[in-house]
Amino acid sequence: MTELPLIPPPPSDSPEPGFVVLGRFQPFHKGHAAMIINAEKYRLKNFPELKLIIAVGSSNRPQTLKNPWSESERMEMILYWLDNEANIDAKIVSIPDIEDPPNWVSHAERYHGKSGVFFSSDLTSSELYESSKWPVISMPLVERERFEGWRVRETARMLSTINDDNAVKMILGQSVPEKIIEFLISNDSLKRLAFLGEGGEPVG
Repeated sequence: MTELPLIPPPPSDSPEPGFVVLGRFQPFHKGHAAMIINAEKYRLKNFPELKLIIAVGSSNRPQTLKNPWSESERMEMILYWLDNEANIDAKIVSIPDIEDPPNWVSHAERYHGKSGVFFSSDLTSSELYESSKWPVISMPLVERERFEGWRVRETARMLSTINDDNAVKMILGQSVPEKIIEFLISNDSLKRLAFLGEGGEPVG
């Protein structure tokens, strides 16, 4: 088991409970957008007293083709989408990996708070939170094959050496929100993918 640094450390004060959506967001794609929009609709109708919390996982992973964007970049791209496209007010927190599934929820609670509600389309994560006595709201997967993270990253990698922004927007726009593509292009965040590995990633 790889020992990973605890970056960022948990806040000194326990966070308030919230309505939690968890993901790696590598990158933020239309599947994530659909999940957050549906989470916010459900929260407003059923748990308006809870704050929407978007939890960015794997904040401490080194840069690879599977993890090309840093924790701060992912937070920035989510904020850019929230402010410029979704108009949703949410708190964003980062959670480092610990590679210890049985203790994951108690670890994550130090970052997003205890006794909230968990909203997810991921079966494994839902089971972990259910086993920790969290209320879990499950959302059906939206076009799973189209929005799988590895597939979106591989498309972005193939476009990383293309200098035609319109072509990038047209092709990547099938799976990534327009504002996220704008963010990636304006911050020169696609070209690195050409240097992070060769060949496509396997499913999983």
